[in-house]
Amino acid sequence: MGLCHGKPIEQNPKPNSENPNSVIQSETPKTPTSFPFYSPSPLPNLFKNSPANSSLTSTPLRLFKRPFPPPSPAKHIRALLARRHGSVKPNEASIPEGSECDVALDKNFGYSKHFAAHYDLGEEVGRGHFGYTCSARAKKGSFKGQQVAVKIIPKSKMTTAIAIEDVRREVKILRALTGHKNLVQFYDSYEDEENVYVVMELCEGGELLDRILSRGGKYSEEDAKVIMVQILSVVAYCHLQGVVHRDLKPENFLFTSKDETSTLKAIDFGLSDYVKPGLDSELLFLSNHLFEIRLQISDILILYTDERLNDIVGSAYYVAPEVLHRSYGTEADMWSIGVIAYILLCGSRPFWARTESGIFRAVLKADPNFEEAPWPSLSIDAIDFVKRLLNKDYRKRLTAAQALCMFAELHYEDLSLIALLTKIYFIAFLKQEFLHVGHPWLADHQDIKIPLDTITFKLVRSYICSSSLRKSALGALAKTLSAVQLGYLQKQFTLLGPNKNGLISMQNFKTVGSFSDITYDDKDFQERIALIKNSTDAIKDSRVLDYANVVSSIQYRKLDFEEFCAAAISIYQLEGMENWEQHARHAYDLFDKDGNRPIMIEELASELGLSPSVPVHVVLQDWIRHSDGKLSFLGFVRLLHGVSSRAFQKA
Repeated sequence: MGLCHGKPIEQNPKPNSENPNSVIQSETPKTPTSFPFYSPSPLPNLFKNSPANSSLTSTPLRLFKRPFPPPSPAKHIRALLARRHGSVKPNEASIPEGSECDVALDKNFGYSKHFAAHYDLGEEVGRGHFGYTCSARAKKGSFKGQQVAVKIIPKSKMTTAIAIEDVRREVKILRALTGHKNLVQFYDSYEDEENVYVVMELCEGGELLDRILSRGGKYSEEDAKVIMVQILSVVAYCHLQGVVHRDLKPENFLFTSKDETSTLKAIDFGLSDYVKPGLDSELLFLSNHLFEIRLQISDILILYTDERLNDIVGSAYYVAPEVLHRSYGTEADMWSIGVIAYILLCGSRPFWARTESGIFRAVLKADPNFEEAPWPSLSIDAIDFVKRLLNKDYRKRLTAAQALCMFAELHYEDLSLIALLTKIYFIAFLKQEFLHVGHPWLADHQDIKIPLDTITFKLVRSYICSSSLRKSALGALAKTLSAVQLGYLQKQFTLLGPNKNGLISMQNFKTVGSFSDITYDDKDFQERIALIKNSTDAIKDSRVLDYANVVSSIQYRKLDFEEFCAAAISIYQLEGMENWEQHARHAYDLFDKDGNRPIMIEELASELGLSPSVPVHVVLQDWIRHSDGKLSFLGFVRLLHGVSSRAFQKA
């Protein structure tokens, strides 16, 4: 993990000195053979195709003076790594061990200092620039006689405060994230004067990358589904706890054994960090509604704090576009999963070039190739699944929970929300378990457990703080969705624990989000709630619960399932679908009949909370129909998205 580089992945990767954060856990290195992936360039007019065989002897890391304008983000990566690991230029004097600078760093982590008394180290199984991994056997304690993996990080390489903090955070996250079957099990951490020792589960089945190569470079659709469900499950779990991995790639997933059906485990959290939840800076905020619910200035800051990660980290082929723009969150992990899915299905990388800057430019500008073999022979659902993960607009990308749960195949007639709400079995609908839950491509997979999705917190709280006009527009849009499309929302609503009247409030988010005990008469319902009762300490270190920390004036606002559907719709994700125009037109027709009314531009500006400095008659003239003074279709769509004063000022 760590440094992005343009070198094609070999069958048995050698330790790479240019990849300082990576600790590869694999078998004893073998002599490399020819690389079976043929990765045609996504920019054929700018790059020549590089045959796989010749790529092994070429010099892909050669740095050109000006490969592409603007300057490559790789420079920022190298600068970041220099700060993290204390690397210096050859003509600079290095700081000797024991110098004042070194002594000033606190390298005492507070871990147990009795590693040698508990474990016998075995052979090395992997090595990276910042450490190496060995097998070991426990001599005492509950793991006596058991083989484990030990990641050894020399303190001599912790030459900066950032490097020390990285190690401390990695151990903290590993210790906190416990209990998921697809996450490498953390056992303990030790230290002595020279090293930090991180003791973990030993996965002897090799990397996912090795398994791909052993299958001739790609998986069948059915086998790829098994892999993707496991990856999505563990990533959804991490995201719910407020952790973003930031270095998802086939090398960072290990199988527990050589058996073809063995469990896949996510490893290497050295670049992981906590997400900082907050509302999108472009969400609609209504000044008159602020007055209506009596929010204070401090409450506004709580609602609109939007902190994004900005370090450019990861591996070049798997880095999301927004990472290169230095503003990203959990969506970056979903992009990386999309790249993995692409490789699993076709055996090639979606973005390829000889240099880092070329890879980054392809990620930012090029589109993946779905025209060449084997894509025409794959199912439409498989192609749609990958495309919805590799959407360059992170707002339109599927979340991990949505990828598992969206567009469930329901086992009754395909009802619209309007028809559904008139049925006497509405509560039964909320409690129903479906055999097939997930994106259609994953629908046949039986072992899917659905977690709570943190995006729901964000959307519902934004809805509660919206004007009545926008709520009417969202309600009209929700009525155009079929019950099949509402499957994801149904699962989320059920997980929140509605009362016997089928109502929830923001307090439900706080109760469920903190995983307090929830009682409900139906045992099946309690089992479903148990799916998200696996809280870890990570959720306390992250700020996921900030979603529920709203003022008392809105936290008890009740929502039934119909209004919850309106609140939890992601407009951007719907907009990324092919039938978005149909949904929007149908919703506008419903809105025009029930919710639309003549409105003055000044009143609309007040509804939108626009500042006096915005020229409302200029920016809002297309929002209102000249014939009757009602909201136009353009205004309706923009109202659905939610628009801030800042967006108008940019325009």
